[in-house]
Amino acid sequence: MLKKEFKKLEEVLVQVGLRIAKRGEGALFVVGEVKFKPLVDQTVPSFRVVDNPKLLESLALMDGAVIINREGYLKAYGVMIESKKTFKNFGTRHSAGYNASMIKGNVVFVVSEEDKKIRILRDGKMIMQIDALQKGVEKSIPYSIQALESIGAGTVGALGAGILAPSLGVALVPGVILFGSAYYLIKYLTNKFKQ
Repeated sequence: MLKKEFKKLEEVLVQVGLRIAKRGEGALFVVGEVKFKPLVDQTVPSFRVVDNPKLLESLALMDGAVIINREGYLKAYGVMIESKKTFKNFGTRHSAGYNASMIKGNVVFVVSEEDKKIRILRDGKMIMQIDALQKGVEKSIPYSIQALESIGAGTVGALGAGILAPSLGVALVPGVILFGSAYYLIKYLTNKFKQ
């Protein structure tokens, strides 16, 4: 998938995640490959996710995760992800997302029904958190996705540190916290000010 197309996919996943979180519901989106077991019959045929976000949202509300391949097509929904480790201080959805994010190349979007936040994970680390209740957060989505692409996977030194100590993250736009080493944050800021 081209970088521009992947950026659009990430943007759609954040938008859908925000709608779900604002209603107090949860979801899990995995972009990439992961071992899973279907919890429901897979009757909905594969479709390009960016072309039908409403259908994606409906499928995400079922128990289990939504798996999207790296080309942006729905692979499965309502599935249980094989998990070997837990995401400390979080529930099963976060643990499943954490395990899926440890597979190289995967990007995971966890929508929390409890605190109404979207957490984006790569390489077994949280790289961004978006607060669905923050006023005007929708306007921050393009900047958030740009930041996500800019910082890549260089992230939190200690898994979950941003949740336990948000001061380790940097809020660059309302409702969005980036987590990462100083190098990646400085790299992002440098790129931002050059524009």
